This record gives sequence, structure tokens and C-alpha cells, in this order.
Amino acid sequence: MKSINPFTNKVIENYKEHTGSETKHIIKEVDVAFQSWKKTTFEERKNYLLELVNQLTEQKESLSNLIMYEMGKVKKEAISEIEKCAWVCRFYAENGAQFLDREVIESDASESFVSFQPLGTVLAVMPWNFPFWQVFRFLAPALMAGNTGVLKHASNVQGCSLAIEKLVRDAGLPENVFRSLLIRGSAVKQVIENPKIKAVTLTGSTPAGKSVAAIAGSVLKKSVLELGGSDPYLILEDADIEEAAKLCAAARLLNAGQSCIGAKRFIVVERVYDQFREAFVKEMQSAKYGNPEDAETKIGPMARHDLRDELHGQVSASVAKGASIICGGFIPDDNDSFYPPTVLENIEPGMPAYEEELFGPVASLFKVKTEEEGIKIANDTIFGLGAGVFTADLERGKKIAEKGLEAGCVFVNDFVKSDPRLPFGGIKESGYGRELSLLGIREFVNIKTISVK
Repeated sequence: MKSINPFTNKVIENYKEHTGSETKHIIKEVDVAFQSWKKTTFEERKNYLLELVNQLTEQKESLSNLIMYEMGKVKKEAISEIEKCAWVCRFYAENGAQFLDREVIESDASESFVSFQPLGTVLAVMPWNFPFWQVFRFLAPALMAGNTGVLKHASNVQGCSLAIEKLVRDAGLPENVFRSLLIRGSAVKQVIENPKIKAVTLTGSTPAGKSVAAIAGSVLKKSVLELGGSDPYLILEDADIEEAAKLCAAARLLNAGQSCIGAKRFIVVERVYDQFREAFVKEMQSAKYGNPEDAETKIGPMARHDLRDELHGQVSASVAKGASIICGGFIPDDNDSFYPPTVLENIEPGMPAYEEELFGPVASLFKVKTEEEGIKIANDTIFGLGAGVFTADLERGKKIAEKGLEAGCVFVNDFVKSDPRLPFGGIKESGYGRELSLLGIREFVNIKTISVK
């Protein structure tokens, strides 16, 4: 496996894959570590997580550089990612014991309560787009709950994978509580089927999620899936258009548009369509793309050439079927992985821009006559991860968010973002289960009923 800098196209490092026997041995070692780790107290786990916070903070510069070099994220965003990892570790250190405290329930017994006990070793199959955050939002609650973990990271960010393993060691956690598996996707089936693996969590594409869910289901193991999204943002006639345009452009361009919860479809009532279109396109065109190390750079390269080419293919296919390009929509240089901020309109069902997730800095504009028509188009998708609504009427916005839009999380007058305090996940083909918050730490525990007569 190779790690290639998408800005320079130079190989950073080659990594030797773990063999099948090496993978089994690592899993065995992690299972042995679980037998002791599950007996630690919440206070002990809290202290370990707080030391992880210290390590993340102390190593922030080098870790953010690693993200930048391996997958092209601009430096400012890479630093924010590491800071967010420290946040989630601190959050579960401070709240995990309370989240997993016994819950007393009155019954016919003299005493009855629910206890939350760790399951064992959890396999995490993680993507390249947020190579630290995606891992830590699983790892922090898993460790606090008393579980151990193994990580199958995306093949192009093996440096990040091994860096996370080293961070856990640097924080002084017991040996083998968390390990990285340097394996291909084709080896995941055998890992899930290993009896020492008790559950699996995946963040990635919908096809990958379906495959992992099928394998986990065949051996009756719990799975949590956070998959693709084609997040709709509804802009109503009473919205602050300038503010909405800024936030929507920021939501579309974060991480060069390579985010499952990135805003992708902008559905605007016709009364303010032209005003929003002008402001939004201006914001998109003003975003500079270039060297991710430069402070002025807003958009770095896409993580790989093939991803850039796939995105351009979706744009080209949509245009061939009648969509119009307002800006962007071209490959600036075959020698790098950049794709310019792109805005499409006149989009109809049957086009990739309507039916598929566009995983890059491409936005789709829709003009609708009414709020009801906008909600209908917003929900006319196989996905259901995030959504947004912009309106001056907060009660109207809350009603649309709660009752109208079909998604796992809906933000009013802001763009969708994950927050350790709030549950995160999707519906439909965006997956199932929840990460973060109280709900996230309870996904991979045995919810055990105790009844005493």
C-alpha cells in the first residue's frame, strides 16, 4: 500500500500489508488485552483519555501535517480536526461514567436495574476524508466503555492509522488495547467473521456499508454504519440570503467538498432564487484552491486522482443530460488532483447530480415554487444523513426540521456538523445507528437487565 501526497504526487511511504496470520495474531493480542481492560474503572479510563487529550494537543502540528500530506486537507482544517479529536476524548472522559451508570427501573422484583457492560473488540472500518476524527469519534467512547478496538483504515492514509496507534501508546494505555490492521478491503470479511471480533462500525460509501452489514449480519454481530449523503439545504423566501449563501458555500467547500455531511443540494424558492444564486456563486468562485500549506488556500486537492476523475465524470454526465454549469466544471491540470468550485443548475431526475452523491466541491441548485415542493425534492433521495433549512421564522424552521425533512440531523440557519454532545447518524441508505453523545457510547455495550427478587 502506498501513501501519495495528492498535491505533489510524490510517494510518501510504502507500507507492507499484514498477512492473514499476522492479522489473526493482532486480533488475538487485542482480545487478550480486553480481558484486563474491561476490569479497569471508569476513573482509570478517564485518566487515560485525558492523557490522549494531552498527546493530541502536544503533537497537533505534526499530526495535522500528516493529514495534509496524506490526503490534501488544508492546514487550518487539519489542525481543527486534531483539536476536535481532543474534544471528543475530553467529552467522554468527563461524561462516560455518567452515561454508563446503572439505571434503576421499578418492577415486581425487590431490585431491578440496567447495567451497561463492554462487548469486547470492535472493528472500525474508516475512510480517508477525516482520517483522525472518524477514528476518534469511535475510539473515545469505545475505550471509555471498556471495549478494545482494531482499525482497518483507508489504504491511502496508513500513516494516519499508525500514528493513531502510536498516540494510544504514547498516552500510556495498556499494550494492544488498540491496534491498526494494514489490510485491504478484501480482507475485512475474515476479520468480521473472527470470533474474537464482537462488533463492527463503518464510515464510508453506501456499497461498502451494505457489504459490511451483510457480513456482520451473517454472523449476528452488531454493526453501526455512517454512509453517504446528498444533503439538501432549503432556502426560504424570508431567509437572510447573504448569510445563507456564505454558510452554504462554506458547507459545500469544507474539506474540498469531500464530506458525507457536506451540503450538496441547494433548494431555493423562486422568489429569492436569483438573489441566492448570485451571492452563492460569488462565494464559490472566490474560494482559492492551491497548496494546502498556504494560509490563503481555501480548497486543497482532492485526495486522489481517481476521485477527481470520477467526480468530473458525474458532472459531465449531468451536463450531457441537460444540466447547466454556472461556474467550474473542468479539470484544471491533469498532473494534480484539484477540481474547481463548481455550481450546476437545471437539474432533473435521472442525472447523477440529482440521483448520486457528488463527493467534491460541486453544488447543485434547484428552483422551486413553494416550501412544500422544496421539501418534496429534498426528500426525493436514497440518502438521509443531514439537511438544513434557512428561514427568519424559527418556529417554521423547527417544524420543517422536525416533521418535514427526512434526515438523521437537520440544522436551522447553519450547516450540518458533528458535535460530541449530539447524536450523529443517518437513515435510509445513509446508514443506521448513532455515534457520539450518550447514544453513541451505548451502541457497543451489553444492555444487561439485572433483577433481584
